[in-house]
Amino acid sequence: MTGVLLAAHAVRKAFGRTEALRGATLSIGDGEVVAVTGPSGSGKSTLLMCLAGVLRPEAGRVEYGGRRLDELSERDRTRLRRREFGLVLQFGQLVPELTAAQNVALPLLFERHERAAAMRSALAWLERLGADDVASARPGELSGGEAQRVAIARALVTGPRVIFADEPTGALDTVSGDRVLNALLTAARASYASVVLVTHDNRVAAHADREIVLRDGVVEPVASPAAATP
Repeated sequence: MTGVLLAAHAVRKAFGRTEALRGATLSIGDGEVVAVTGPSGSGKSTLLMCLAGVLRPEAGRVEYGGRRLDELSERDRTRLRRREFGLVLQFGQLVPELTAAQNVALPLLFERHERAAAMRSALAWLERLGADDVASARPGELSGGEAQRVAIARALVTGPRVIFADEPTGALDTVSGDRVLNALLTAARASYASVVLVTHDNRVAAHADREIVLRDGVVEPVASPAAATP
């Protein structure tokens, strides 16, 4: 693995009396694609949101680029997500009133980029992902695969160092899911971005450089070859 870019150390997170994470520890290398798998309710999405700085853990620590992400203020974490992180969710979560191109340009506009330049970047990313033909369409007019390509373009338009993808193909059929996943990983690897990919699908996980299994809020240890020998 290359140098560690993002890491969680003994992270704990609860919602009421339910412990979603019970001491999860993992590290992700610079430019590495990691699949986080495990059964439903194992804490996969919670772990992703803690790594992305959306949720703050109650114990343990999250480090990004040598900094304590969990100790940053909400404002600083939001700024960091806008500039260095990209987030792709299962259902895209596009703004329904905006066109596809306007949705992609939104992160740049939040950072006060000049509008014309932001739109040019948005259109370039839509073209790169094979979705330039829907640039003027609104989310309600898009298929599931088209909407996810737009969501990926929005996640990539700022040139993030880390892309967080939570079941990005979960709502798609197999063919559309494969196309979306290939588009995401090809673009991420071309820009040397790290990817944290949450999935329950073994076919999706097989595209990653490495798989991390989460069970009951804890990362399962990797079995050594010696342990697997009868």
